[in-house]
Amino acid sequence: MYAIITGASSGIGKEISTLLAARKYNLILVARRKDRLELLKSKLEKKYSISVYIEVMDLNNAKNCFLLFEKYKAFPLSILVNNAGFGKVGHFSDCSLQNELDMIQTNIVALHILTKLFIKNVNRGNILNVASMAAYTPSPVLATYGATKSYVYSLSRAINYELKKQHKAIHITTLCPGPVDTEFHAVANASMSMHLQDVKSCAKAAVDGMFHNKSVVIPGFSMRLLHILIKISPVSWALPLEYLIQSSKKQ
Repeated sequence: MYAIITGASSGIGKEISTLLAARKYNLILVARRKDRLELLKSKLEKKYSISVYIEVMDLNNAKNCFLLFEKYKAFPLSILVNNAGFGKVGHFSDCSLQNELDMIQTNIVALHILTKLFIKNVNRGNILNVASMAAYTPSPVLATYGATKSYVYSLSRAINYELKKQHKAIHITTLCPGPVDTEFHAVANASMSMHLQDVKSCAKAAVDGMFHNKSVVIPGFSMRLLHILIKISPVSWALPLEYLIQSSKKQ
């Protein structure tokens, strides 16, 4: 069986790749950095005696999503992990429009295309779509990123329910992590003073939740508590708090 993992060269994607390799899944690893993919491929093949294919591509080009699936759709695919994505901290009026459009292409369009193609071409399996705690409330100073993750959350929950009602053997799990110790914050130009969750524990919670067919996985007790507080708090209360939190990250 094979798993496709996007954003596999670092962070959550890399750790999920390792966990699936340990479960003897063959892997198709997708990312932009060839050197890191080649290093990960060598390590996983040697340690776990599996087959690993690497695809060096930028998924903010929608054509690459179709090319990726066309190449591997004949493989016995059983898992898709849509992890590729990035964010930028900054006031909406100051942020680069091109950067935001690239973010929308990667965080939303690529995930949408690959989710659709997987469902249409695979009879049985699991999809893990990586959203964020930012999906649950508008995020001033992280507005576009938060909006993309709200899309991921809403789409994934809705499709998962559809699949259940259609009695299809594909399940979608939505991962909603808080701040995790990855390269995300450097890319986002964010200064982090708050506690960051260990990436290994986040990835383990994600994989365990996926194999238990959970609809949503929120790693960490503090994030689950925060989720409860968000649910019972009016948006008018959440907005000032989010503004303070995100503004504190701005470099």
